[in-house]
Amino acid sequence: MARTYFGTDGIRGTANQHPMTPEIALRVGMAAGKYFRKREERRHSVVIGKDTRLSGYMIEPALTAGFAAVGMDVVLFGPLPTPAVAMMTRSLRADLGVMITASHNKYHDNGIKLFGPDGFKLSDSVESEIEALMSQRLDAGLAKPNLLGRVQRIDDAQSRYVEIAKATFPRRSRLTGLRIVIDCANGAAYKVAPTALFELGAEVFPIGVDPNGFNINEEVGSTDPAALRAAVLRYRADIGIALDGDADRLVIIDEKGQIVDGDQVMALIATAWKSAGTLSKPGVVATVMSNLGLERYLKGISLGLERTKVGDRYVVEAMRRLGYNVGGEQSGHLVLADYSTTGDGLIAALQVLAELVRTGQPLSKVCHLFDAVPQRVQNVRTEQPCDLEAEPIALAIKAAEKRLGNKGRLLVRPSGTEPVVRIMAECDDAGIVDSVLSDVSEAISKAARAA
Repeated sequence: MARTYFGTDGIRGTANQHPMTPEIALRVGMAAGKYFRKREERRHSVVIGKDTRLSGYMIEPALTAGFAAVGMDVVLFGPLPTPAVAMMTRSLRADLGVMITASHNKYHDNGIKLFGPDGFKLSDSVESEIEALMSQRLDAGLAKPNLLGRVQRIDDAQSRYVEIAKATFPRRSRLTGLRIVIDCANGAAYKVAPTALFELGAEVFPIGVDPNGFNINEEVGSTDPAALRAAVLRYRADIGIALDGDADRLVIIDEKGQIVDGDQVMALIATAWKSAGTLSKPGVVATVMSNLGLERYLKGISLGLERTKVGDRYVVEAMRRLGYNVGGEQSGHLVLADYSTTGDGLIAALQVLAELVRTGQPLSKVCHLFDAVPQRVQNVRTEQPCDLEAEPIALAIKAAEKRLGNKGRLLVRPSGTEPVVRIMAECDDAGIVDSVLSDVSEAISKAARAA
C-alpha cells in the first residue's frame, strides 16, 4: 500500500507546508501514541529530541500535545543528535523515541523520525499502521482527564551521550597531541561533539557551532565540506570531521585537505575490526550506492559486501537480519551495531581516530585503502512522479547498461526525500560514465517535461 506521509527516513518537507504542519505533527503524536500505548496498567512514555531549526519550536509542542492527549508522558531533550535520541529511548525505557530533524537539508525543511523501544527505526509496516491511525478523527481515542500525559524536560541528555560516545574509544588511548577540526553544521551536535573530543584529550577547533535557527547546514557540515577543508589547512590539523544537521553522518578531511567518504571509512573500520577479531561476520553491509572499488577491496581481504537499497534504515535491517556489526552508506551514515542502533557520525569518527592513534600514521595513509572507481551521480528534478518503466526511459537505461557491461553499474531511482530522480553510474572508464549519465538524464528530463 502506498504511503502518504512516511518516506525513506520518516516524514519530511518544507516547514509549515503539508506535511510538515502543526496539524500533521499533532496527528503523528496522537497516532504513534495510540499505536505504542499498551494495555498494561502503567504509564507510557515518549522521548523527543530535535536539531536547531527554527521550525522545531513549532513541531515540538504539536507533537507533545498529541502524545499527551492520548495518555503518553513526554520527555523533552532539546537539541540532541539523532543517534543519541535512539540511545536514550532504550536507556530510559521509553515506548517510543522521536527526532525532529530534516538531517542534511537546509533550515526551511524539517522532519520527524520515529524509533521503537529498542532504539531502532520503525519498519515500513509499523509506519503504515501509524499512517492509518493518523486519518482518524482528532477526538478519537483521547485519554480521560485523569490519564493525560505529563511533560518534562531533562537537562542531562547531552552529558549522558558524551559519556556513551567516549566509552566507545579504546580505554587506554587518548587523543592527546592531535589537532582536530570538528564541523557541527550548526546542528544538533554543536555542544556534544566538541566536548567529547576535548575530554578525550584533543586540541579541538570547532566550526559550525553557532546555530541561530536559520544556518543549519548552511555552507558547513558534511554536505558542504569546503569550510572544513579550509579550516584543516588553516589550523594545520591532523583531521577534519564534518557532521550533518542531526549528526547521524559524517565526512572526513585528511591533513592534506582531501575528502574521505563513507566508503573509505567503512573499509578502514572493517579492516581494523577484522584484525582485532571483532567483526561479527566476514563482511559489511552497504547500499547500492557504495563504490565498486570498496567491493573489490573487501573481496581482496576476504570480506564480503551485502548491498541494500538506499537508506540507513535498510542497512540496519540487513545488519540485524544477517548478523553484521559494520555497515553504512557512501554518504557517511556509518552504523556500528556494537555501539549504536542507527548512524552515528561522532562514534564513527572516534573509530577512525582510534586507528590514527594506533598506527601513528597520517590520516591520508590510514584512510586511503582503495582507489575509487569513477562514479558520478546526477539528479533530475521531476515535479510529478516519473514512470521509469516508460518506453523512452527504459530504452535509454537498457542501452546504458549494455555500454557499461560487467565493468560498471547503473542505478536509477526516485529520491525518497526530494522530488528528483537520482542517476548513478560508475565504470573504470570515466568517459563512458559521463556519456551514460547524459543519455539517461536527457531521457528522464524529456519524459518529465512531457508529463
